[in-house]
Amino acid sequence: MIRIPTLRHVATRSLRCAARGAVQQRRWAQVHDVRFLTTQPSQAILEKYREKLSKKASQEGHGSIDDLKAAYSEKIQEQRKKDSTEGTPVSQPNAPSSFPPSKPAPKKASSSGEKPAIKPLGDILDLEKVAELPEKELTAIWRLRHASSPQTLCAVIPAPAYQAMESLARSNPYFVLPVPHESQGAEMHFMQWTFDPASKTSTVLFTQLAEYKARGEFAQPHTTVTHHLDLIKDKGLVLMQGQVMEGRNVQPDHAKWLVMCLQRFYGGWEQKGDELDGQRKERAEERQKLLEWFTNGDPRFSVEKLLEEAERMG
Repeated sequence: MIRIPTLRHVATRSLRCAARGAVQQRRWAQVHDVRFLTTQPSQAILEKYREKLSKKASQEGHGSIDDLKAAYSEKIQEQRKKDSTEGTPVSQPNAPSSFPPSKPAPKKASSSGEKPAIKPLGDILDLEKVAELPEKELTAIWRLRHASSPQTLCAVIPAPAYQAMESLARSNPYFVLPVPHESQGAEMHFMQWTFDPASKTSTVLFTQLAEYKARGEFAQPHTTVTHHLDLIKDKGLVLMQGQVMEGRNVQPDHAKWLVMCLQRFYGGWEQKGDELDGQRKERAEERQKLLEWFTNGDPRFSVEKLLEEAERMG
């Protein structure tokens, strides 16, 4: 568990210095106000390549750079999702005899001739055999599949917990979360939910905020977390797998912290029907308020309040 006793102090100091404009913060201690981040394009990238983009737009018959970006937006999203699913571990040689055999990934093609953006669960496990397994054995098998690499994440999530998160994610698909660094303050990360009915998945993309601010929709996520929903009705379970990309300056422990924060802020730990005491209920309501304030651009959202809630989880 990552402890963050000095997180609020360091981050608050950074915010005050930024407000005064008197001190240039170190990169690792910098905290950005990002309430309207999702609606602003990456001007730095646009200006740098404006001439090339204009030329390409003209060559392809587009009236403007915005038209060019719109034409390629779907391909960009598909490529990001495809990158996020690379490196899925193969089955473990010492797995139990009842381990559902892995299926080779078929070379399916979409209408455009490209591979699917997200690999469905049926291409990873034999769903007929999985359906016969008790929850305890299924959980053990899923964990074994991801035990060989420290860069992978996995979980088996009860349906009510996932449904609570998805309900909030549908109306609040974007948010920011802090990752504490010992004696160095907090680094902010931008997260985005995407939903793909065709593969029965939802995916959360985590990107360093500095990367997102610099490159906008061209930014590459450092961690992806995919929820497979195939078993949610019959088994009451959702299988989650994640991948931490190497070379993106993010450690697996930091990715685990982000996933824990994701579950907390999106209500995965306070399920409907749970009897919450007064303090737990108040904290859950405060986290949901921050989520909604961020989505709506409400001035009541602040990074300091976000850090206070994150500190309570440390």
